[in-house]
Amino acid sequence: MQDKTCHGVEVAIEALVGKWKPIILFHLMEKGTMRFNELKRAIPNITQKMLTSQLRELEHHQIVNRKVYPQVPPKVEYSLTEYGKEIIPILQSMQEWGTIHKKYMVENNIDYAEG
Repeated sequence: MQDKTCHGVEVAIEALVGKWKPIILFHLMEKGTMRFNELKRAIPNITQKMLTSQLRELEHHQIVNRKVYPQVPPKVEYSLTEYGKEIIPILQSMQEWGTIHKKYMVENNIDYAEG
């Protein structure tokens, strides 16, 4: 990013924002290494095109590693890079807060899925 006026939160949002990126990262955090189809099964509502796109963006930011094995049929595995593992505490905090927030919304008869 060339603009020196950007704040850290803006840079983080650019790298991580999207409906699916945190979910992809959470699955990789929990499982370690996953093949494309394993990720697709773990996130059934994501399209193949969107999963590919989100993985490419995460790979571009060097948060996710893509390892291709030279075999037929091709085998590709995804995992968090050492650098990407720095996001684990944030993902864990998001998971904890999301659980608390869902409970709060249910207790207050607010549809948490709306929005």
